[in-house]
Amino acid sequence: MKAVRFHRTGGPEVLRYEDVPLPLPGAGEVRVRVAGSAFNPADGGMRGGFLPIPVTLPHVPGYDVSGTVDALGNGVEGLAVGDAVVGFLPMTADGAAAEHVVAPADALVTAPTRIPLADAAGLPSVALTAWQALFEAGQLEAGQRVLVNGAGGPVGGYVVQLAKRAGAHVVATASPRSAPLVRAAGADEIVDHTTTSLLDAVTEPVDLLLNLAPVTAEGFAALAGRVRDGGTVVSTTPRVETPSDDARGVRGVTVFVHPDADVLARLVSLVDSGDLHVEIAGRWPLADLRSLHERAEAGQVHGKVVVVPSAA
Repeated sequence: MKAVRFHRTGGPEVLRYEDVPLPLPGAGEVRVRVAGSAFNPADGGMRGGFLPIPVTLPHVPGYDVSGTVDALGNGVEGLAVGDAVVGFLPMTADGAAAEHVVAPADALVTAPTRIPLADAAGLPSVALTAWQALFEAGQLEAGQRVLVNGAGGPVGGYVVQLAKRAGAHVVATASPRSAPLVRAAGADEIVDHTTTSLLDAVTEPVDLLLNLAPVTAEGFAALAGRVRDGGTVVSTTPRVETPSDDARGVRGVTVFVHPDADVLARLVSLVDSGDLHVEIAGRWPLADLRSLHERAEAGQVHGKVVVVPSAA
């Protein structure tokens, strides 16, 4: 089969589109014929060797997958050959930038039927990040005010949708390019961060500050001052410490996405009911994944891009 692998860490030039043996599922695993894998910024970090996630070289990137089960390992129950599935794969294992991938059966759930199967790869890790940030770390409740810094990215789109569905009032930052999507996702207020100071725009305290964008420690601390006493600051950007304020009872939590098949199944059901929209910015051929990484490093990739094998 064809797959993209890197045999050493480095720039996009280390990615090779090559022939590799067809993988065989072990006990508790299934093999998936890939319909789509999602590109994530972490793929570039792992390829570059500066994201502390240990992988064995050569490594196949792509930890979000959608596709069809085509082989079962011993002891697998609840899945059958031909099932359409979606999942968040272990980040240390070979990923789905390939025609086939082996995955733990318990990492997969039935794929949504409302959208194309390839596009479903754009759901798992980013939607799980949004859910975990809002409800596990942020403990969001109906009626609360949420400030989302960086709502224009893939995680931000799910954050806004899920927060609105939970009954929150959502204040979101977005550039003019992403503002229409953020508005369509349900944001109540949008701050154009390219022209307006967020500190000046947000004058009413918020219950939850959710940071999804690069930020300085000083800027983050200033934003945290907009959180009410007893509120929460949540961040998905671990390079800057998430601020807290014990004197005011403000918690600071950094989120690292973790697999959760039960929550992923709930998210799929929201997609199929029309309550959660999967926004795909484009599809990219697997054979040309290297150029996608090059564009990402140049800051030219916006939104969620799904990588599609030629045989899909």
